[in-house]
Amino acid sequence: MERLDKLLANRSALSRKEAGEALRLGRVRVDGEVVRDGTRKLDPALHSVTLDGEPIRSELHLYLMMHKPAGYVTSTEERGQPTVLELLPPEIAAFSPFPAGRLDKETEGLLLLTTDGDFCHRVISPKTGIPRRYFLRAADPLLPEDGMALAKGAVLADGTVCKPAVLRIGEDDREAEITVWEGKYHEVRRLIASRGNKVIYLKRLSIGGLLLDPQLPPGACRELTKTEITSIFERISPENEISVKKTKSF
Repeated sequence: MERLDKLLANRSALSRKEAGEALRLGRVRVDGEVVRDGTRKLDPALHSVTLDGEPIRSELHLYLMMHKPAGYVTSTEERGQPTVLELLPPEIAAFSPFPAGRLDKETEGLLLLTTDGDFCHRVISPKTGIPRRYFLRAADPLLPEDGMALAKGAVLADGTVCKPAVLRIGEDDREAEITVWEGKYHEVRRLIASRGNKVIYLKRLSIGGLLLDPQLPPGACRELTKTEITSIFERISPENEISVKKTKSF
């Protein structure tokens, strides 16, 4: 059970003060009836609450998929740099979502944003072991030996030892898909650099079992379904990836 004024403040773009004013003006209905008493308690899962005829959010937290374009930093604030939050429409930005994980400025693709701190921690924690799959284009041809070296766990230039990664080289040997399980800083770029090559284009395709929506244009975002949220935590081990994806497939 939750107070109606608090529910409005948490699940709409209204502040607590604005919620109280909306109630006073009769803009709020519960199950079709105008309610002005903000102290009334109700279960949002059992009652329909509308503001100006529009239903308020049924979920407490916001979970978003964004198709991040190049040129934006994954940060809530960065002096002199455009951030991914600037891409959010006002009605979404009003809830103050934050990124669950990062993509560097020039990397494109799937980015998660949320208002749920626990969800964010689960996504980014190395202990969760969520695979992240990317498409990359390299400056020079990629070799079968590169895939074998990364599958064993590469050592980066600074001595960092990485967990096994899966590299699937395409018909164009400068293109590949790579799956990593750790999410270290600039991990994909540093892994390819450890093989004496350089990533010139990078796009994240999936996180866990969640795929980037092909209908979502760069710069746009949408809410995740409950099924999609669950799919993020469907894990595939490096060993299974290596055993079923040894051959070129794109």
